[in-house]
Amino acid sequence: MSVRVLLVDDAVDVRRVVRIALRHHGGYDVVGEAGAGREAIDLATELRPDVVLLDLGLPDLAGREVLTRLRESAPSAKVVVFTGMEREDRAWFEEHAAGFVLKSDDLDYLVALLDDVGRAAARQEAARFDPVSSSVPEARAFVRGLLRDWGATHMFDEASLIVTELAANAVLHAESPYEVRITHADGVLRIEVTDGDPGTPEPQPFSAVSETGRGIVLVAAVSASWGIDARPDGKVTWAELRP
Repeated sequence: MSVRVLLVDDAVDVRRVVRIALRHHGGYDVVGEAGAGREAIDLATELRPDVVLLDLGLPDLAGREVLTRLRESAPSAKVVVFTGMEREDRAWFEEHAAGFVLKSDDLDYLVALLDDVGRAAARQEAARFDPVSSSVPEARAFVRGLLRDWGATHMFDEASLIVTELAANAVLHAESPYEVRITHADGVLRIEVTDGDPGTPEPQPFSAVSETGRGIVLVAAVSASWGIDARPDGKVTWAELRP
């Protein structure tokens, strides 16, 4: 799965050099480029990149403002500062960004840092659904759409089965809206369904006539691990898929 990168630099030549370096290195997808701070914030909101490579010398917004607003508009993105000069406030940027690299440094160092940051970048999205049967295919479509956007279509079948069974269980037993949350980090895909029912489903022995009780068995069969976490107002049922 490629790491999605947004390049932010007002120098076109710098963006071109970095784009070529990432393409030759492999494992990266430059999903957007911006030459100004406001444009970068808009693209980060729209594209939801995994990593933002940020120059601090932009023509419209100061570096601190751009970084702060990027973190607000794309909270799951890791921001790496890539600047042309040493700064007196470097410590602030090192504290609030995932990395700080000078343009005078070797380009291989930048790529190696992006490798570390990209592996740690987590993609996470969530949506709430009503406790009605028609919401189950909606939840499945939500997860499949994210996997398609994230380039993880190889997980379609297992993830579709898991979210279908967990959402159906929430509809059957909970009398409140439920939330589906999907996270991808370090190669692990985690699907969580939170509902308002405190009861914990248990795997049931196979029966050729029973219409219920087999969902958790299927989830356990296709996932690398699964579990149920109790909450004061309900529970979270989760399952993980690994490469």
